[in-house]
Amino acid sequence: MKKRIPMAILAIIILTALDQLVKHLISTNFQVGQTRKIIDGVFQLNYVQNRGAAWGSFSGKIVFLLAITFVILLAAIYVYIRLAGNQEKKYTPLRISLVFLISGAVGNMIDRVARGYVVDMFDFCLINFPVFNVADIFVTCSFIVIVILVLFKYKDDELSEIIHQKQTDGQE
Repeated sequence: MKKRIPMAILAIIILTALDQLVKHLISTNFQVGQTRKIIDGVFQLNYVQNRGAAWGSFSGKIVFLLAITFVILLAAIYVYIRLAGNQEKKYTPLRISLVFLISGAVGNMIDRVARGYVVDMFDFCLINFPVFNVADIFVTCSFIVIVILVLFKYKDDELSEIIHQKQTDGQE
């Protein structure tokens, strides 16, 4: 446990910094609404200031979105800390997924607090899909992996035991 939490914190810092770097590069090199085609008719960079969530839902509801993000962060951190003390390797994918989930949530939370909107830039124009960012990739992919793990890999009693276990000091 002593090694896992500092490594998770370092990974969260690096992943969040990556998200913020990409957002900074877009916001300083593009005008809002400016696009650059990468693959014509399929994928482009498109600078969007998203004041809501996916597809503009909850637009202008920054306090609500921050509250939801904060609750998700608390839950993810709680579960990670509980898992950090478990030595079984079968929980490694869940721990890694939680690190990515936390990183993505933090990345978008930073935007909402500092800017009042989230910087989005990746646009699959081939389909009707919202413009998204690195943090969104982290959140979406990690959430999908967590759902798959919970549904197909771990038994209910295993997860319940991990979440409700008593932590002991001195675990490695």
